[in-house]
Amino acid sequence: MKPTVLITGATSGIGEACARRFALGGYRLIITGRRSELLEKLKNSLDTEVLTLCFDVRDRNATRKAIDSIPEEWRIIDVLINNAGLAQGLEPEYEGDPDDWDRMIDTNIKGLLTMTRLIVPGMVQRNHGHVINVGSVAGDAAYANGNVYCATKAAVKTISDGLRIDVAQSAVRVTTLKPGLVETNFSNVRFHGDDARADTVYKGIKPLTGDDIAEVAYFAASAPEHVQIAEVLILATHQGSGSYIVRESE
Repeated sequence: MKPTVLITGATSGIGEACARRFALGGYRLIITGRRSELLEKLKNSLDTEVLTLCFDVRDRNATRKAIDSIPEEWRIIDVLINNAGLAQGLEPEYEGDPDDWDRMIDTNIKGLLTMTRLIVPGMVQRNHGHVINVGSVAGDAAYANGNVYCATKAAVKTISDGLRIDVAQSAVRVTTLKPGLVETNFSNVRFHGDDARADTVYKGIKPLTGDDIAEVAYFAASAPEHVQIAEVLILATHQGSGSYIVRESE
């Protein structure tokens, strides 16, 4: 039987790119997201077996119900990619929107924890599995107006490090990916649909793509079982850190 990968937030960006890369690599896919029509569209474009689960990782009960609904023949999950995440707003902390804070914390931290709690016990029991958590360079050091988003991605790193320790007695592996500037709908979501403002984020630099990050995820999953690629920082060539970017002048 083909190995199975479960990907959260698979309807766009890095999640969608991971779905395509792992399908190309011979995996069966369980893809999750909040938009059923996009899940079905992605499913129909992939040349492999695909199971779709429509739910919001912020809703713990809905998440549990969706995972419990997985058919028996799909229950052995070899790779979990905790990709669902977002940024909302870019203001000083003292001017931030509490609703934005809640959405980031509930998605980036609590959603990841819920998926980990539901999937990883089976991996430990089988003594086989791989958790790939999508963090960010923003988790290494805060940048101006990034406050809560940076905090959530720092939490992803710390939670991943803790999980790696907790499963070290087993053959379960844990990888944290820390992308820098990736051109997806990330900035559009951050700026609440302001396309013009989102476009300025990528101006003057060739950013990473979702496909670039998917290649790294697939490389980590394809390493020999005794090799655990614990953490990977992936930056565009002209990005020195989360806050230092050299842009071409007009």
